[in-house]
Amino acid sequence: MWRRLRSALRSLRGSPAAPPHGGGGRPPAAMERAVVRCVPSEPKLSLRFVLPDGSARHMQRDQAEPLGRALARIATNAAKGHGKAGKKSKKARAEGGAEDEAAVPAVPAVRLFSRDGAAVAEEVPNAAAWQDGAVLHIGDARYRVERNPPALTELRLPRSILAGFPVCPKVSAEFAAPQHCLFRWFREQRPAGGGDAAGEAWVETAAAERVFTPPNALVGLRLKLRCTPGDGEQRYGPALEVESSGPVEAGPGACTFDARHLYTKKVCGHGSVRAVSYNILADTYAQTEFSRTVLYPYCAPYALEIDYRQNLLKKELAGYSADLICLQEVDKSVFVDSLAPALDAFGLEGSFRIKEKQHEGLATFYRRDKFSLLSQHDIVFSEALLSEPLHKELCEQLAKYPLVQEKVLQRSSVLQVLVLQSTTDPSRKLCVANTHLYWHPKGGNIRLIQIAVAMSHIKHVACDLYPRIPVVFCGDFNSTPSSGAYSFISSGGIAEDHEDWVSNGEEERCSMSLSHPFKLQSACGEPAYTNYVGGFHGCLDYIFIDRNALEVEQVIPLPSHEEITSHQALPSVSHPSDHIALICDLKWK
Repeated sequence: MWRRLRSALRSLRGSPAAPPHGGGGRPPAAMERAVVRCVPSEPKLSLRFVLPDGSARHMQRDQAEPLGRALARIATNAAKGHGKAGKKSKKARAEGGAEDEAAVPAVPAVRLFSRDGAAVAEEVPNAAAWQDGAVLHIGDARYRVERNPPALTELRLPRSILAGFPVCPKVSAEFAAPQHCLFRWFREQRPAGGGDAAGEAWVETAAAERVFTPPNALVGLRLKLRCTPGDGEQRYGPALEVESSGPVEAGPGACTFDARHLYTKKVCGHGSVRAVSYNILADTYAQTEFSRTVLYPYCAPYALEIDYRQNLLKKELAGYSADLICLQEVDKSVFVDSLAPALDAFGLEGSFRIKEKQHEGLATFYRRDKFSLLSQHDIVFSEALLSEPLHKELCEQLAKYPLVQEKVLQRSSVLQVLVLQSTTDPSRKLCVANTHLYWHPKGGNIRLIQIAVAMSHIKHVACDLYPRIPVVFCGDFNSTPSSGAYSFISSGGIAEDHEDWVSNGEEERCSMSLSHPFKLQSACGEPAYTNYVGGFHGCLDYIFIDRNALEVEQVIPLPSHEEITSHQALPSVSHPSDHIALICDLKWK
């Protein structure tokens, strides 16, 4: 890391505002750079510069400390550096037979001048003294101060890269934003004579965007990305480079979502909203011996690997040009390292809520230029049921059925609720809810309780906190259209004698009459299936919408049965999950 720091410091010489490529050269009077990092929430600031002898210095000083003390420390460091250089020079002369008198290294004069040329008083605190554009004098050397310049803290490429699939780097920056960074993509030089040995030289591609989709011609070659951080104000920091760990590999050919992308080539207009709901199959469930041998024995093992599936998922989701994306079974690492950076590159902001016991959770994304986030109101069903007053009556009813109560409280299921506001019409707001209900086939009674908690919470947000805003409720409800859960959501109530109250036998009977005030409909209807595995297929996923305020413009057709079963079932080499995404275009009434 120290070597990289020294290299980065040396690369900072020259004009800080000039981007790393383009016309012009270094100004004649270019100064070295003194890079200051000063964040109000931290007690110390850091100062980095390179002395005239080429040695790098990295200092940490208290922000409240008087400037004079910092300057004195710099002078001491500079004298030490000069002394070391003098000793080396003396040794060299002695070896050459020359005589030299002992010399005491002189302490150079060190001053700091403001941008307008006035000397900064030594009693000024460091935090106020080290301003952008100030000039540091160390003897005869001059350094232009750059306060909080753009800097990359992480640059990473995916481990698996497929031809024809977008490569979305993870870019983390300080005092910069990925949309203002400069990107240059390179490919390996293919060996002369068509040999197998990889070349050392790199050839720049025509791509200069954050996302790069390698063509088939690059199969077998590695990629390199050079990223220069920028802040949108013509300030650029030192570039970082990263090389792919392996070569570009051939893609799977046609995928189940290719035909669907024909309907979603463009983002829909500001009066419409394209919504997606999708259980993407958590890696924590896909990468088990049980999954490989029992659940998905028909799926090629490599197609269950998360790196492979992420290629397909990112291309699929990006191609839907959605305004809202509600995902279930999202591994935390997948959200942080893969989906959030990738969808950010396509204009979507994301929020994640984990299910602690399962190490996976929910993710909801919204298009930045269409919506802003007003507030977020996530809950864990079991915790909300016990602690929030609006569920007091339900909690008291549930206490009459201790076996069912225990199961409900053991579940870690969560509900994600975001309130979004249109960026073009502030009067238009949306309450977007996302959930993944209890999975067990005999858990219908548990799901009814979870829905009751969800609907009460959504009512609190969409009726009490933000009166009369439309609701979009997405998720994997683990409930078919014939279930009590589906009936409860779509009809507004559930009778105490519904058969789902005894879904796990008489000993777990739980009879309640429940209702909610919303008029909801399934925007995508009741497809034959949204989940298709070897031992089961059925409709479990829905996008419920407030039919008083929203209407459906179009439903994007699901893949054909032939496409779904081309590799027997899901997931497969051409489909990354055991579920199928639901997509629809909505508009305000």
